[in-house]
Amino acid sequence: MDEEKTLILRKRAAALPDGPGVYFFKNAVGALLYVGKAKSLRKRVSSYFSGPHPARTAALVEKTERIDFVTTGSEREADLLEASIIKEKQPHYNVSRKDDKTFPFISIGGGDFPVVMLVRKRGKPEAGAGYYGPYTDAASARSALKIVRRLFGFRSCAKLPKKPCLYSRLGLCPVPCAGRISPEDYAAVIRRVKLFLEGNYEILIADLSARMEQAAGEKDFEAAAGLRDQISALSAMRAGGSRRELDDLKRRLRLKSVPERIEAFDISCIQGRESCGSLVSFSGGGPDKHNYRRFRIKQEQGMNDFAMMKEVVFRRYSRLLRENLPLPDLIIIDGGRGQVSSALSGLSEAGVFGIPLIGIAKPERGAARRGRSARSMEKVCFADGREMVFSGESAGLNLLRRIRDEAHRFAVSYHRLLRNKKMLGK
Repeated sequence: MDEEKTLILRKRAAALPDGPGVYFFKNAVGALLYVGKAKSLRKRVSSYFSGPHPARTAALVEKTERIDFVTTGSEREADLLEASIIKEKQPHYNVSRKDDKTFPFISIGGGDFPVVMLVRKRGKPEAGAGYYGPYTDAASARSALKIVRRLFGFRSCAKLPKKPCLYSRLGLCPVPCAGRISPEDYAAVIRRVKLFLEGNYEILIADLSARMEQAAGEKDFEAAAGLRDQISALSAMRAGGSRRELDDLKRRLRLKSVPERIEAFDISCIQGRESCGSLVSFSGGGPDKHNYRRFRIKQEQGMNDFAMMKEVVFRRYSRLLRENLPLPDLIIIDGGRGQVSSALSGLSEAGVFGIPLIGIAKPERGAARRGRSARSMEKVCFADGREMVFSGESAGLNLLRRIRDEAHRFAVSYHRLLRNKKMLGK
């Protein structure tokens, strides 16, 4: 290898982070030659430029002109990301992993009585069907299925049997095969299963509480008691899920302390009209709706999302400082580098410094068309310019998604309200 090129690549390798991630070797025209994962990007990549190597590795190094990388929250996430990229891009030097590694998903089928089961490959889903995951190991996926079955019960047989199976006798299946549940009632069960897998415990508990009150009002005390037990189990899980989520988030984002109080922002507008922003607040891992806020954009910003983000962040934290109210432990922006930079500018103008600030970029367009779950990967952008890719299912990632989705929902609902008011001339 050319000595000058070797020196450049060695310097590049030495400058990589000493943490987990995925690295990419590319040739002179930018074509991908090899994808690898590492516990330490710096140590692993540096090893390619010291000591003798087998002929294939030596040929790879000889052709390499450029090294890129993406950091991840853990070795498992690096493993998952590496496998998905290899399957999609099929790099020439990744012979051993082109077909051998798959990660499990929880699949929910379509039709009148959808089947809930563990699968290794995502197919083209039917209408109303879906996939949850990928999970980094089958044990965590099976554990999730076991909890869901105990709480709600579901059908797992590929074909409806002629006679009820063991699960029906154990009370773990609503027994559609014997006509004991209607398609409409089974659809409600599947809706609750999906809420559980998405981590939407608040909505799920509210739904079950309403059904419990209705059952009690109709004097169906047996049904009410069953719903009460489900609510108790979910409440206990939420309290222990919430703590795991916050601890996991602290570790993955490398925060100095657990983010007990989190605030998230989103902007909603259509062609610059009725532009508005939303703020949602989470305390202890759960929504704190008393501290949700809506912002009607005051400045004439047109389609400038960045300027709008700066405005709402400035207004929020300048007011908290004026009124001597507590500041959050973490701020989340729905967006990428541009939105994060704008939010940082708003914080600076408000006189707020030192609060961790991140952006969650929207899932890559077309990911589902290439066979990857749109929910399986998220890119987190930090205020200092770093980026980190989270893959698969994890407690901290699920919390980030839930907060981001809630901020988006709240912004869209306010924007819809403003549009309706304008149409009515109010």
